Amino acid sequence: MLLNGKIKKILVHPNFLTLFRIAAAPGIVILLLFPTSKLCTFMAALLFSAAAITDFFDGYFARTRGLVSELGKMMDPLADKLLVSCSLIMLVSLKWIPGWMACIIIGRELAVTGLRNLIAGEGEDVSASFLGKYKTGFQIAAIIPLLMHFPYLGINFHAIGLFFLWGALFFTIWSGADYFIRFKKLLRS
Repeated sequence: MLLNGKIKKILVHPNFLTLFRIAAAPGIVILLLFPTSKLCTFMAALLFSAAAITDFFDGYFARTRGLVSELGKMMDPLADKLLVSCSLIMLVSLKWIPGWMACIIIGRELAVTGLRNLIAGEGEDVSASFLGKYKTGFQIAAIIPLLMHFPYLGINFHAIGLFFLWGALFFTIWSGADYFIRFKKLLRS
């Protein structure tokens, strides 16, 4: 019984959940090496979904249990970017999405991460804006059906994913521009 309690405590620790997202990225890549297998693409979507859910829970557990750490603050956004970037790159390599869309999304992620590091160095608040939360939501809503790719139960998941990818692209550009406009004074120094 004591062992189960310790395991449960580890499994809900924010840093463990962040590390799970990091480990999920190569898992998705490996599964997508078999793009003609409906089982592999479904498992990739399932793994991405599980990893995306941990993004909410690691922040929740860190705040409610007083487990906010410097490691977590640094690794959490990187884990998110790794998960999304690996998934998008694989989707481009399979020709399931246009490369230019992935370039804009990944480019924004890298640029904003750099800006957020600058902002944090100045002691400013780097928490995500509501636009960033919409961007993340649309990215998740796009990537899951795009990873599934194949129709299931007569539902064209690829078309659904492309619809949400356009939304993700819109919020990616808007939220990125918003970050740079809000913190333009830091870019001048």
